[in-house]
Amino acid sequence: MSEHIDKKLLDDDIIYRFEYLSKFLNFTENDIATLNAFEKIIQPVIPSAVDGIYQKLLNNDVTKQYFLKQNYGFEGIMTTEATQVTVKSDQMIFRINSMRKYLLRVLRQRIWNDAFLNYLSNVGKMHTNMTGASSINVDYVHINALFGHLEHILIDAVLSSDELDGEAKKATILALNKLFWIQNDFFAMHYIIASKNGN
Repeated sequence: MSEHIDKKLLDDDIIYRFEYLSKFLNFTENDIATLNAFEKIIQPVIPSAVDGIYQKLLNNDVTKQYFLKQNYGFEGIMTTEATQVTVKSDQMIFRINSMRKYLLRVLRQRIWNDAFLNYLSNVGKMHTNMTGASSINVDYVHINALFGHLEHILIDAVLSSDELDGEAKKATILALNKLFWIQNDFFAMHYIIASKNGN
């Protein structure tokens, strides 16, 4: 007999949605423990990796435009001339630090409870136009590309690590893959809602 999945709860309840995704992807406590262990290995690499990600975003005018707008919570000196924005600009340092904190948090999180799942959901929601003044309004194509690039960086770090044996590398790559599919879904969910609302 088929298991019943409540579509309304799937759309409206972030915990129910996560439980569905976890079961479907076989994302378990072992995956979380694997991510926690990997965080200790990747931590020294994160600053330069994130710098590289933002440099890549600045290399394209279509993604650079998002950094010329005032970001919610940013109180530094705003560079508004596209040719003057670099990874050393105040608004870029603000974004870079935010991504570093995000990566460390998702990798070291031990209990994926309501508060953490809502955090993952809100990270997605703020990139749409659904959070009022704190909205960033980034087109989804750039989010998808960024996740793909970020996952590639982390998988490369796994494969290059001397601290992980073959089994640990396999487990870490699988755990990272599941993490990114879950986080990407929490982004896509809000983009779909915004689209349905005509935004």
